[in-house]
Amino acid sequence: MTVPAFEEYVPAVDCTCAGCAVQRRTAATGLPTRYGGHPAAHGARRAMVLVTAAGVVLSGGVAAAGPAPVPGAGPVSDPSPGPDSPQGGPGPLRGSGASGPPAAQSVPVLRETTRADIINRAKKWVTAQVPYSMDKYWSDGYRQDCSGYVSMAWNLAGNEWTGSLATYGTRIAREELQPGDILLFHNPADPTKGSHVTIFGGWTDYTHTHYTAYEQTKPHTRKQTTPMAYWTNSGNYVAYRYKGLTTGSGGSTATTTPFPGAGSFGAGANNAYVTQLGKMLVDRGGKRFYKVGPGPAWSSADRLATEAFQKAQGWKGAEADGIPGPDTWSLLVTGKGHDIPAATGTAGQSGSTGVPAFPGRGYFRPGQSNSHVDRLGKQLVKKGYGKYYLVGPGPVWTEADRRNVEAFQKAQGWKGTEADGYPGPETWRRLFA
Repeated sequence: MTVPAFEEYVPAVDCTCAGCAVQRRTAATGLPTRYGGHPAAHGARRAMVLVTAAGVVLSGGVAAAGPAPVPGAGPVSDPSPGPDSPQGGPGPLRGSGASGPPAAQSVPVLRETTRADIINRAKKWVTAQVPYSMDKYWSDGYRQDCSGYVSMAWNLAGNEWTGSLATYGTRIAREELQPGDILLFHNPADPTKGSHVTIFGGWTDYTHTHYTAYEQTKPHTRKQTTPMAYWTNSGNYVAYRYKGLTTGSGGSTATTTPFPGAGSFGAGANNAYVTQLGKMLVDRGGKRFYKVGPGPAWSSADRLATEAFQKAQGWKGAEADGIPGPDTWSLLVTGKGHDIPAATGTAGQSGSTGVPAFPGRGYFRPGQSNSHVDRLGKQLVKKGYGKYYLVGPGPVWTEADRRNVEAFQKAQGWKGTEADGYPGPETWRRLFA
């Protein structure tokens, strides 16, 4: 039997008849993703081509060996931890979990939720072992792919995809990650290749090299220890925090508490906001001001640390009076602004003189390359803490830098998160003293 030859009908670009118009619209939805088509439409069109080809072969009396394998997709039992998660596009909830299609929104609808609620919802799919699918929907109405899983955990009004989830979050640094945040990689050149998203469930240890990831991937939802940020395309994953996050069980007060008012601070003040202020100031380099505490009773240590933080922002006069206002509070709770620099020869600081200002924590993280890393490494060697360097030190932050810093911190008697290998203002001050 002769296999028939098919020619694709191409509609005229200037014809206004209904038939040509429909053909042009259909052709547009079938464009490859890299040329503007939607990944789900592209996947459906590719599947149709495969089915058609198989039908032609069978009609010629040739035995079929089964559908051609999709590149990058292993068998269901494949234990590989890498992402295998093609996804559908944005859309409403489906099935019994839907409460009616949401109206089109130009601004993302944010439903308030807590960190504990996010993780608890994520655990439900893990417990149920929800099968992976880019075109099926679970009983709660959410699509059974990686982005549908995050949409469910964040309690979004509909199903999103990796190209739209970022609009519901605020970008944060990886070191700021807390349970309920996400790590997102969207490949705009071809979203079907590598795009993936996981839910951050917490660090597995103080090194911050691995975390507990909740994710939807083949064959079903899983909770698994995962290298930061993922096995593949690790450097391209971006951390986001849900914009609708509120305080509550499992929530992070430091990142959501609104400014309580100037009356909560100053002479005679005694409340939880003073304690929270002190803890945030210590995290930003103000530890040296506190001999005891921080605590709920306002003290000169609180005023001096606040003043130092304000001056670090370049503020002067009434803007650096040592009493936190809305701007000071906002920078502290969001982790923005400049840290308090290390002391430079101040009386009572072990007589240290000429200590260079601490440049900030962000310079000392995986992927960073700058003169501060090089300076740090050379000082570690000078102090006798360079045994992990096989080559260098140099300007690129490496695991050797982290381990040498960790050794120095432990030599100070610090433990736990105080000896995580990442320099803060106090580590910097002591190292250069």
